[in-house]
Amino acid sequence: MFQDRVLSGMRPTGAMHLGHFHGALKSWVRLQNEHPCLFFAADWHALTSHYEDPSVIESSVWDMFIDWLAAGIDPSKATLFVQSRVPQHAELTLLLSFFTPLSWLERVPTYKDTVEKHAEHGRDLTTYGFLGYPLMQAADILIYRATHVPVGEDQVSHVELTREIARRFNHLFGRERGFEEKAEAAVKKMGPKKARLYRELRTRFQEKGDEAALAEARELVGDVQNLSLGDKERLFGYIEGGGRMILSEPEAVLTETPKLLGLDGQKMSKSYGNAILLRDDAKTVSQKIRTMPTDPARVRRSDPGDPEKCPVWSLHQVYSEQSTRDWVREGCKSAGIGCLECKQPVIDAVNAELAPMRERAAGYEEDPTLLRSIIQDGCEKASDLADETLRDVREAMGLDYR
Repeated sequence: MFQDRVLSGMRPTGAMHLGHFHGALKSWVRLQNEHPCLFFAADWHALTSHYEDPSVIESSVWDMFIDWLAAGIDPSKATLFVQSRVPQHAELTLLLSFFTPLSWLERVPTYKDTVEKHAEHGRDLTTYGFLGYPLMQAADILIYRATHVPVGEDQVSHVELTREIARRFNHLFGRERGFEEKAEAAVKKMGPKKARLYRELRTRFQEKGDEAALAEARELVGDVQNLSLGDKERLFGYIEGGGRMILSEPEAVLTETPKLLGLDGQKMSKSYGNAILLRDDAKTVSQKIRTMPTDPARVRRSDPGDPEKCPVWSLHQVYSEQSTRDWVREGCKSAGIGCLECKQPVIDAVNAELAPMRERAAGYEEDPTLLRSIIQDGCEKASDLADETLRDVREAMGLDYR
C-alpha cells in the first residue's frame, strides 16, 4: 500500500562496539541495498533516561555517525539524520497523544522493569517523557510512513504498538468528508481499462474476501503514475471498504542477534568496560582479547577446560569457521592448546573485520565538515518526507486552517 521504506535509529549514549555491529549495523548495511532507508540518532530518546547529564549526547551523536559510516552505511543509499533536527517528530508525537489510551503505554513490557531497574541506581524515570517513550517511537516510524522496522525480539512489542496507533488513527480520521466521491474521482483518473479492473478486484474482495484480488488491486494502484499520494491513499482504503489510509502499519523485521558476549562474559557494553569498539586499533584489540578471562577450571596450561564456560567461545561462534571451532573444542577439553593459542584466531578475525572500518572512519575524523554536510543533507531530506505526512495528518484532524 505504501512505498517500501525502512526506518531505524539508535540512542547516542556512547561509542559503537561489536555488539552494535552484529546486532544492528550489519543488518542495516544489507537493507540499504534492498530498500530506501532512513537511520537516525535518537537524541530526544536519550534525554528520556539521561536528562540529568545531557552533555554526553552531542559528542556521542557525531561519534556514532562516524561509526555507522565506518561500518558500511552509505549516505548515497541511506538517509542519515538527527531526530531533534526534524521537529515534526515532536508535533506528530503530540497529535498521536490525544487519542492514544494511557493503558497502551503502561502495558509496554519493558516499562515497569526499566523504571525499577534505574530506581535501584538512584535515577528517577517516573516521568511523562519516559512513559511516552513508546509513543515517540511510534511517531518516529509513522512520520515517514515506514513499512519495515528492523528490531531485536525485545522491541517487537513497540512495533506492534505502532501498528495499533496507526490503525486507530486511520479508523478515527480516515473518513474524510466526501470520501467516496473523492475515491470514485480517483478511480476515473486511472483510465477506463485500469478503472474497470480496479472495480472488479474491489468487488471480488468485498463480496468474497478474495485476498489475491486485494493484493492485485493494491499493486495496480501503486503502479499508476498520474495519481497523487492522497488519491492513492484513498484508493487503498476504498478497496477494503474503509476510509483513507493515511498512516502505514509497519512490519517488524527481526534482526539476527548472535550471542556475542563482552570481554568478561556479560552483555557487551561500553559502560561495563567490556567492549571491543569499532575503532579500536589492532594493538588494543589484541590486548583486550589476550587478557580476557577464560574457563576458571584452566588454572594451568595442562588443565582441561570447557569452551561453553569461556567468554572467548562466544567470539569463536561469530568469527570462526566450523573447523576452527572443532579445533578449539577438542584442544580446550584435552588441554591440547593453551588459552592464548585459542584466542589468536579470534584476534586475527576481529582485526580483519575492523581494518576497513578504521580506514573509512579516518576520512571523517580528518574532515569533520564532510560528516556535518552528510547529516545536514539527511536532515533536509527527512524533513521533506515528514512534511508530507504532517500535511495529511493535520488535514485529517481538521487542523489545516485556510
